[in-house]
Amino acid sequence: MRVVEHLGRVDPAAAAGLPSVEIVTAQAELVDSDDLSPITPADRLPFGMPAPYWLDLRAYDPAAVAATLDLPMLFLQGERDYQVTVTADLAGWRTALAGRPPVTIRTYPAADHMFFPGEGISLPADYTRPHHVDVQVIDDIADWIIAQ
Repeated sequence: MRVVEHLGRVDPAAAAGLPSVEIVTAQAELVDSDDLSPITPADRLPFGMPAPYWLDLRAYDPAAVAATLDLPMLFLQGERDYQVTVTADLAGWRTALAGRPPVTIRTYPAADHMFFPGEGISLPADYTRPHHVDVQVIDDIADWIIAQ
């Protein structure tokens, strides 16, 4: 829903090929409701994914699982990412893993969802142009691995 709303504001051409915010909202509400069952038709659900997928995903809390692991973790986030955002998504990981060493979290102001550098609002068309992952992201991953 968040992505469809974002694209409707910043890239109406890209949003034209997507279901409306109302349809996506109704699909998401069905996924979250007690009415979802293994036999709910996939065409009533987000992305046409079958109900068992959503039931399994709904029962899984990756941040809670991560908090139980005694392993070093590296989280990277592009600040221009409109699909997985610093505010709505990374904040939950920060909370779930607060005070749990060794967790390293890095954000990149110029990076989008694919860690491609850019300026301004990220758009779907940005993913279609040839890019390279931001060199700082690669360096940070390499440095983190070496440190482990």
